[in-house]
Amino acid sequence: MHEPRFYRHWIKDSGLISFNVVVAQTDLYIRSRRNLKDKALNSVLKHRGSLKAYIGRHPLFLTTLDTYQAEAEAPAIVKEMARVSQLTGVGPMAAVAGTIAEAVGRDLLAFSPEVIVENGGDIFLKISKKRLVGIYAGQSAFTKKIALEITPGETPLGIGTSSGTVGHSLSLGSADAVIALSSSAALADAAATALGNIVKAADDIPEAIEKARSIEGLRGVVIIVGDKMGVWGGVRIVPLG
Repeated sequence: MHEPRFYRHWIKDSGLISFNVVVAQTDLYIRSRRNLKDKALNSVLKHRGSLKAYIGRHPLFLTTLDTYQAEAEAPAIVKEMARVSQLTGVGPMAAVAGTIAEAVGRDLLAFSPEVIVENGGDIFLKISKKRLVGIYAGQSAFTKKIALEITPGETPLGIGTSSGTVGHSLSLGSADAVIALSSSAALADAAATALGNIVKAADDIPEAIEKARSIEGLRGVVIIVGDKMGVWGGVRIVPLG
């Protein structure tokens, strides 16, 4: 049963074709210059297959909430998830959505100069003109009111989102939205989870910002709790409407 991703359609990207690819828990909304659904599906099956085979041999990878050390012979996708697990202090599966989004997105760049792949709120994008990415923060007053402005020179870029009040991904905190930006979508995903775990109330935003500063490879963060927002790093927020 897949939740309707109604926030996907808040921002209309001119010049791009949109399509969906769904395989088990992987639910991708993809935008590119042409319809690459078949190529995207093949990419998803390849990367999910690699990950599933590894988990079959190493079941701890699926369940641990601690940092994980991958073997030298592990698949590239596993090694990237393990790498960001160690940088952020969360389990490797905290990065799975961002990792899949980037892996598929990079495969599709062979066929389209612009690609945006969204996987449950985690995004990989390579763009040729300025784009806006809407911010969804549940019942917060900021929902539908603001967006991230992303320029071509900042991409390829990963945008990770974690929430303690929206969706059913594991978060130990209560933030309406924690958004992390990194050149690695895996790191953005894992960092959003790690920072989201810290935020139980608006008063925790400064502590989470300090944690963000310490994560190597993180470019910026946005943290929203109710009507409070904290921002750090290379982030441009613009009003919508």
